[in-house]
Order: sequence, then structure tokens, then C-alpha cells
Amino acid sequence: MKLFLDTADVAVIQDMVPTGMVDGVTTNPSLIAKSGRNIAEVIAEICALVEGPISAEAVATDFETMVKEGDKLAAIAPNVVVKLPLTWDGLRACRAFSDKGVKTNVTLCFSAAQAMLAAKAGATFISPFVGRLEDHGADGVGLLEEIRTLYDIHGFETEVLAASLRNPGHVSAAALAGADAATLPADVFRALVKHPLTDKGLDAFLADWGKTGQSIL
Repeated sequence: MKLFLDTADVAVIQDMVPTGMVDGVTTNPSLIAKSGRNIAEVIAEICALVEGPISAEAVATDFETMVKEGDKLAAIAPNVVVKLPLTWDGLRACRAFSDKGVKTNVTLCFSAAQAMLAAKAGATFISPFVGRLEDHGADGVGLLEEIRTLYDIHGFETEVLAASLRNPGHVSAAALAGADAATLPADVFRALVKHPLTDKGLDAFLADWGKTGQSIL
């Protein structure tokens, strides 16, 4: 499963890229607004740092303007993925971009039926929102499993990009549900490596090694 950073903070991306685990980046209007910077400049900088897919979202709600915005975003760099909302206009724009070879990420997915429409529209990625579904008492991980099954039955090539992941448990569950990729904020990304028994074991090893008085170097 590919791991994407969900951020528009270039400093955070620069810090995480050396781990070798960042396969891509997703942004959205809220993250861009939080950065306080021009969207084109931010996306260009991120694309220069990460070779994988970089999702940049169109903010228009009508088809014609979505396409114009998407064209402008896609022109920033070859690895830009145009992010579109799961609406009829968004799906129509998705088909238009798919027909001309531009990659897309259809976002704000909350049902398997919506995911089916996005796949039929030629979406490169579909982004089901796990945590936000759970906020409303629904089974977010169950939705990932439904979409995986639906796509496999019908041979859809759209990749399942698990979004709105709040903790490492969500990430593990997404992987086990068959998600092709997961996007997560930096704090959740960093937390993936943590476990109290790992820390305890390392402390014990270091204490024992210190008693030997040796140096490997």
C-alpha cells in the first residue's frame, strides 16, 4: 500500500521525504488555506520534492470552470493529479480529464455506489473518508472493503485511496481492507513507527550494551 502525506506544508514534506516512505502527497482547499500561500507555488514546490502523485484540488462547482482550473493545475508538473468532488459536475470533469490522459482523484466519497460512478468516469483514485464516516456512526473501514470487492468483481482499475485516517489503527485497517494507498497527516504518519514495547526493548538493549564498554566504530 502506498503512503501519501496529507499536507500542504512544504517544511513537513521536506522533513518526511528522507524516510523513503512518502509515495505521494494530497492537498485540499483547507490545507492550502492553512498554508497561507499561493496554490500554484505550493504545488510546484511539492512536486519538486516528491516524484509520486500530488493531488491538487479544483475548487469550482460547475463543470466548465472545474476543467479550466484542472487544466491549469495539471500544467504545473507532470505528477499533478487533479482532485475533483464527487458530484455530477465533478464526475463529468473526471471523464473529460480521463479522456485526455490527465490523472484524477475523486474525493469526498462516502458510499460504494459513489465509488462505482467514479470508477466508471475513469478516476485514477477514489478517496473514501474513513474517519469522517465513523464520526457519523458508520463503518468507514467497511466501506473500503465494499469498494475493494466491487472494483475487483467488475475489473475497475481505479485505485482505492483511503482518506480521513485519524490513527495508526486506521492505516493498518485500510491496508488489510485492500486499499491501494492511504493518505494521512504527518502526526499519524510519524506515529506508525511507534510502539511502547519497541521503546522499552531498545532502552534495554542500549543499557546492556553500555555495560560492555565496547564501540562498534
